[in-house]
Amino acid sequence: MASSFIDKARITVKAGNGGNGVVAFHREKYVAAGGPDGGDGGRGGSVILKVDDNMSTLMDFRYKRKYVAPNGMDGQGARKSGKDGQDLVIRVPRGTLVRDAETGEIIQDMSSAEPYVLCRGGRGGWGNMHFATPTRQVPRFAKAGLPGESHDVILELKLLADVGLIGFPNVGKSTLLSVVSKAQPKIANYHFTTLYPNLGVVWVDEGVSFVMADIPGIIEGASEGAGLGHDFLRHIDRCRLLIHVVDVSGSEGRDPVADFDAINQELQQYSPELAARPQIVAANKVDILEAPENLERLRAHVESQGYQLLEISAAAHMGTRELVNKAAELLATLPPVTVYEPEYVPKPPVVDTSAPLDIQRADDGTWLIEGPWLQRLMGNVNFNDYESRMWFEKALRDSGLYERLEEMGIQDGDTVSLYDFEFEYQK
Repeated sequence: MASSFIDKARITVKAGNGGNGVVAFHREKYVAAGGPDGGDGGRGGSVILKVDDNMSTLMDFRYKRKYVAPNGMDGQGARKSGKDGQDLVIRVPRGTLVRDAETGEIIQDMSSAEPYVLCRGGRGGWGNMHFATPTRQVPRFAKAGLPGESHDVILELKLLADVGLIGFPNVGKSTLLSVVSKAQPKIANYHFTTLYPNLGVVWVDEGVSFVMADIPGIIEGASEGAGLGHDFLRHIDRCRLLIHVVDVSGSEGRDPVADFDAINQELQQYSPELAARPQIVAANKVDILEAPENLERLRAHVESQGYQLLEISAAAHMGTRELVNKAAELLATLPPVTVYEPEYVPKPPVVDTSAPLDIQRADDGTWLIEGPWLQRLMGNVNFNDYESRMWFEKALRDSGLYERLEEMGIQDGDTVSLYDFEFEYQK
């Protein structure tokens, strides 16, 4: 299995409200009864999720929790519509699952490059120019914009490690991981190791972070199945960069050059492709160096093979920042890990129509209908699409609205006004 763990972040997102329509009348010298010319409000900005393959963690969402798109501008006189609010684009790593925070249901799986509209901006309200009829020539009302959608969502990412720490047991991999990330691996002076890798998110700078895995220590013969065998090596299959940690202190009587070659030999036998993966060699425990010639022999050996060597002491926090920066620099030039999650098909919106609607009759006979569920329902309808309009019509009929209107005395040809949508009633 690829080394992975679930990274989560809870955020609140809100689309912009639609701008209000305006009541205005045309006034011009020598033009009598210019008529209504109030413009419509602009649409609120939507919140859109977009996959960014340069991101591999949700670390940035730990620092910013609320995302709000701008509102639409109100309409103006002279039939001028308000400006639409700008869409807010939130970038997420590929494979991020978006769940409803209350129910835990999957809203969207961000695995494809297709942007996803998480919250739609509210539609702008109509200006009074829309409400003029032969019998209503001076409409003194306009409609307010609809509110934008809002969601509390949980972003969930099954992380795959960008960087794998390899090396013999007890060379300081767990200590290094604990120093450069918030991971808390169990660290002890033992030569046996855990069955599963520890992972941590390493934050480098704003918008730059990566996942580091402390790979269980490889023992000689792992490629033939000795010990945990392929279970060890399978963990680093998906890593884009390897940091090869070598103990150069000489405190345990080990030969760093022999250790380096033994690990790379195991990689080569298991997977030549994996052995060809970019590597940084981290010469660890330089603060307790007993034989300086060990370090120089290792440096000459690895540099002759084209690898870069950095001196560190994980326990003393020496050189670790330079190592992290070098890893981030290399990762920026490497292709991203490809992750494919099952595709999620969003369900049609479920609208609770049990709450009563406010129905009033204007002086000119227009039926004015408002209510929270109606507002939410209309936010999901594309009135330019025939099927969407038919779905809306069915939802109104199923809610009992038409029966109630008929009980109140509505007649064929009466005008029904639902926020920014008007139609003539037909039985």
